[in-house]
Amino acid sequence: MQVIADTNVFLAVALNEPEKPHIVQITAGAELFAPEILPDEIGNALSAMVKRQRLSAVQARSALTATRSIRVRLVGVDIAEALQLASDFDLYADDADFLQCARAAPSPLLTMDARMRNLATELKIPLLD
Repeated sequence: MQVIADTNVFLAVALNEPEKPHIVQITAGAELFAPEILPDEIGNALSAMVKRQRLSAVQARSALTATRSIRVRLVGVDIAEALQLASDFDLYADDADFLQCARAAPSPLLTMDARMRNLATELKIPLLD
């Protein structure tokens, strides 16, 4: 099975969040995909956590290393289609990229973001629960 995984999924696993065991269980044997922006998104999220003093710089680097050990295939996204989604639903480009990636695949989306889940349902993108 192919799954489009959102940034928050990688971070939850790398940071040993409470959702990690469930994520690992439901993705066992799956082939993970994400838009090419994933590494930048992970970097942005980790730097924001350091800035807010949720993580130290050392912890952020450790989390980055952990995310890099997760097998994922990075894929290009039709930027024009993602931009249309962003415009239609008042989204940031990164969120639109993940939705467009799942829509184009078509593969289920795995995200912990409630708004993304709602939009995926509206767009008839299957979700991995």
